[in-house]
Amino acid sequence: MDIGLLSVSMNVYSTKRIADEAENRGHYIELIDHTKCSVKLGSGKPKVYYHNEDITNAFDAIIPRIGAKVTKHGVAIVKQLEMSGVFSTAHSIGITRARNKVRTLQILSRKHIPIPETLFSINPDDIEEQIELLGGPPVIIKLQEGTQGLGVILAESKKSAKSIIDTFYKMDTSILIQKFIEESNGEDIRIFVVGQKIVASMKRSSHVEDFRSNVHRGGSTETIVPTPKEQHMALGATKHLGLGVAGVDIIRSRKGPLLIEVNASPGLQGIEAATGVNIAKEIILFVEKNVPRKR
Repeated sequence: MDIGLLSVSMNVYSTKRIADEAENRGHYIELIDHTKCSVKLGSGKPKVYYHNEDITNAFDAIIPRIGAKVTKHGVAIVKQLEMSGVFSTAHSIGITRARNKVRTLQILSRKHIPIPETLFSINPDDIEEQIELLGGPPVIIKLQEGTQGLGVILAESKKSAKSIIDTFYKMDTSILIQKFIEESNGEDIRIFVVGQKIVASMKRSSHVEDFRSNVHRGGSTETIVPTPKEQHMALGATKHLGLGVAGVDIIRSRKGPLLIEVNASPGLQGIEAATGVNIAKEIILFVEKNVPRKR
């Protein structure tokens, strides 16, 4: 089949791995830099152009790898291709939901999936009261659309928390505040879901100097088997957000597992290295299963 791989560069590990596995299975796959795509609406049928080429009906399926800085434009391209009947491994609305941490947590909370105590506000006048609603410091302060551990700050005192939160409010930057789960001990679990199937899982541990466990921040990894409850949470979250491929992050607390984030374009390098699982191949098999009829 013909597959469009929406990514900015083939030099990205995950992008190249997916392309290699598609070619290994006999498919044609083409890198489409979604930042260079345009949508034309108006007279006639809507069309998607890559440079000056009409790609509206060029592919049987697309695999979106949309970066955080171009989410809105990338999602618009995915949406238009979906409306033209092209299968996508991630629904456009799923990408939008997952990219915004507040929206993700709102949906999961409504579906009774356990999450850390979380507060979001834009009111700079009662920051102290906001902190107390979470039981006081320490608290985690997160950018609503940060990725790979960026924009995640641990405020250990009320004074530092107030200073950081006030600064973000004055910068008109959307944040959320979460209760710090000390017993998680700088560890979290990444569960990789493809087509409502868990294909790989790993535990990530932070360095002593950093509470963030993200591999991009230098954390270490090891293969684990999630508990049945953790598996149920990961599969439920992926389904409720509308994603075919997702990386689900969970921490363990005294009250049980808590889901902290869902990534719609999860990286493959760390988890493939840690688990030995060929996740790129799993993604291509998922595409094959859902596009039985080729153009």
